[in-house]
Amino acid sequence: MTTKKPYYISTAIAYASAIPHIGNVYEAILADAIARFKRLEGYDVYFQTGTDEHGLKIETKAKEKKIEPQTYVDEISQEIKRIYDLVDISYDKFVRTSDDFHKKSVQSIFDTLLKKGDIYLGTYQGWYSVSEESYIQEKDIIDGKGPQGDTLVWMEEEVYFFKMSNYQERLIQHIKNYPSFIAPESRKNEMLQNFLSEPLPDLSISRTSFKWGIPVLSNESHVVYVWMDALSNYITGLNYEPHVSSKEMDRFWPADVHLIGKDILRFHTIYWPIFLMALELPLPKQVFGHPWILVNKGKMSKSVGNVMYVDDLLTHFKKDVLRYYVLHEIPFAQDGNMTYELVIERNNSDLANTIGNLVNRSIGMALKYRDGKITYQDATIEASLDLRNKALQALPVMKENMDALKVADALEVIVDLARHANKYIDLTEPFKIFKENNESLLIDEILYHLIETSRFIGILLQAFIPDTANEILKQIQVSDQTFESLQTFGFLQTTQLEKPTVLFERFDLDKKIEEIIG
Repeated sequence: MTTKKPYYISTAIAYASAIPHIGNVYEAILADAIARFKRLEGYDVYFQTGTDEHGLKIETKAKEKKIEPQTYVDEISQEIKRIYDLVDISYDKFVRTSDDFHKKSVQSIFDTLLKKGDIYLGTYQGWYSVSEESYIQEKDIIDGKGPQGDTLVWMEEEVYFFKMSNYQERLIQHIKNYPSFIAPESRKNEMLQNFLSEPLPDLSISRTSFKWGIPVLSNESHVVYVWMDALSNYITGLNYEPHVSSKEMDRFWPADVHLIGKDILRFHTIYWPIFLMALELPLPKQVFGHPWILVNKGKMSKSVGNVMYVDDLLTHFKKDVLRYYVLHEIPFAQDGNMTYELVIERNNSDLANTIGNLVNRSIGMALKYRDGKITYQDATIEASLDLRNKALQALPVMKENMDALKVADALEVIVDLARHANKYIDLTEPFKIFKENNESLLIDEILYHLIETSRFIGILLQAFIPDTANEILKQIQVSDQTFESLQTFGFLQTTQLEKPTVLFERFDLDKKIEEIIG
């Protein structure tokens, strides 16, 4: 039996109707950085992602392509996995809503709540958005169109409803009793004021207008609608079935954090907790609604033609440049902006000129002044002591940021340490000391402090840009890559360095833009 503390993080599952753009993949990269960091902290991490594979949109697209819906979602799901692999998403489970176990579990959940009286059969009529796959309330209709400017059709159908009113008060109380349940704070206020301040209408949770879904066991003309189908993935991935014990559920539920886009917050902080209450299960500890990536300060849209895809971005930039950009540049609570110019600028300033330059310069000087031989040296000057303290403070500060899901702030701590180390070179001027006395022990002290700081940077970067982290640690011959090894500045006692390789290419802005735009 493992003594490690469990930690469960999930992303929303990607809708398998089309290939995801960088805005969708950002969520997976963000979750991956948190999962990797928690593993390094010693947690038993369970990181789940996957694909949402049912619905009218998919049924229609499959029909257009003259293939079965299952064939269609198999292709898209495989593509999503491929894209996640391209940017090093280290998920533990990739759940698919067309998986047999998921279907069986959802049918059992529906049946349990039907028998309990939380679900009843009725008739729904209203304006329906085909593109959103949902009924639109009158207050959200503008000039006969849906909130996204989508065309609406009038629909009437027999559906099963879930009685939301049974749990509304209990949910409001939970949100008030657990202030960090919905984060950031602004999102919590939005849910309380915009959605929970009035009685919740009963939620339609089945459809008869399409067939591509999970059939309701007791009435197979109905399929379970997306809310109950897709949201249940967070527990079906843990082999949940009502009234049946599962070791995965016992170990990892409730989830520590559901990481989701702010646009689907309502479903995750109102519908999902209410379903869990009805199933008598504990609620997730936190639902974090992350901001969006904007392109040229506008929302990504195929019709505008400003969509950025991972495959395209990776033809021009290393995957760690992409990972670094989205993790460092998307703020905690506001939308972040992405353009090719900004990616190039960040690559040049933080990655090439700061981190890459530090490692390259440090190894280069060690080879030039000491044939690459580095041995432990005490700090005898104030600048060396300052650098030691800065390195030793990095991880504790990062842990605080990561616990608050402030990933960009945590990453900035590492870049700041690299900046400090570059300034240390300018301040101590080892090249001058070498000219005056090439045997001076101060040279050994400076070189040691630079290589040991590079070790800290390499280990701390593992959660964010793993390829680069591994390359740094390989170049300075570090075998122990644990957080524990960062409790000591002086862990690296001796090393023999070899010729370094360049970590990041520095781009000429105009040339690079010309190459990208063609």
